[in-house]
Amino acid sequence: MSKRGTEMRLATRGSDLALRQAAEVKAALEDRRCAVELVEVETTGDEIRDELIHRLGKTGAFVRSLDEKVLDGELDGAVHSMKDMPTEGPDELVVAAIPERASANDVLVTPDGTEFDDLPEGATVGTASLRRQAQLLHHRPDLTVEPLRGNVDTRAEKLLAPALQREHEERTEAKKEKQSDKAMAQKGHKKEYEGRFDRTVEEWFSDLAEVERRALEREVDTEFDAIVLAQAGLERSGLAHHLDYAELPASEFVPAPGQGALAVTALDGGTAEDLHAVLDHPRTRVETTVERTILAELGGGCVAPIGAHALIQGENVHVDVQVFSQDGTEIVEASRDLPVENHAAAAKSFAADLADRGAADLIAAATADEPPTEGKREDEEGDRDE
Repeated sequence: MSKRGTEMRLATRGSDLALRQAAEVKAALEDRRCAVELVEVETTGDEIRDELIHRLGKTGAFVRSLDEKVLDGELDGAVHSMKDMPTEGPDELVVAAIPERASANDVLVTPDGTEFDDLPEGATVGTASLRRQAQLLHHRPDLTVEPLRGNVDTRAEKLLAPALQREHEERTEAKKEKQSDKAMAQKGHKKEYEGRFDRTVEEWFSDLAEVERRALEREVDTEFDAIVLAQAGLERSGLAHHLDYAELPASEFVPAPGQGALAVTALDGGTAEDLHAVLDHPRTRVETTVERTILAELGGGCVAPIGAHALIQGENVHVDVQVFSQDGTEIVEASRDLPVENHAAAAKSFAADLADRGAADLIAAATADEPPTEGKREDEEGDRDE
């Protein structure tokens, strides 16, 4: 399937989520009898761990290092989250394949499954995405939105840590009290402690998921009532079964362009054709092309909070778009059915209409509010985000 015959080497980031995503691609190729080696590559974004994604300073901070290995001929292709992909790239490099997309939705993750509308007034919600921040504040101006970065596991641990650490302390104290007959008699707490906890500290700990155990050891500066992640990242990371979350409706919280989709890049040529034949999902390619065309036409990278979500419905592509001011107080939004047969051109026309309706002004204002850099990207779904 490549210049190596039946062997292919694909670049991937080394995070758990990136490796899981790359493993999906690897499995699909191996089903077609292609031997695949995944090669971990550290990226600029990985090296700058204390910066929010939209301040990394260059477009595609989590993409370029992988693609450089492909351009140099060291590797056959690279696996990316579509949401990370710059809308422009080297002419000799193509998005060879876009596998079938997972859920594009965002989800609200809380320690106890609280719905968005039921969050207490002034609740603290964590996200590193300007789009999510604007959407949250647009619907709930009372919320306190605080920056939160890290892979899916890290973010989940930061959310769970305070409550779990408090419960561990209470259980440990109860154990100490129970072990001291004198203390129990003096304080009269025997029935209270025996009735409050039906398991020992050890039994309780043994039933915790791995992410909860790690949360017990994590130091956090901010106690979050909720965090927002991409559902696809949550599911691909294997954490969906261990966390309480509620889906945020895509019509109100329009996802980032390409969210939930993967992209496999390669040099234009035979390898790209082989990857396309095995992996490409035509429906997902059309939908993500519409979303990314609108993003490219509007511009702004992730400086301006932009959501675009497309879904094929018969002969049309239904697309929802939202463009916000960074504080969520202003919004330009619209929906339109575009013909599948000329979806890219129709998406450009739609973007032009949105720009004329005020989207261009919001993007210009957002750009003016940001420090000068070469471009920025929204946080990756699930891994630094999603």
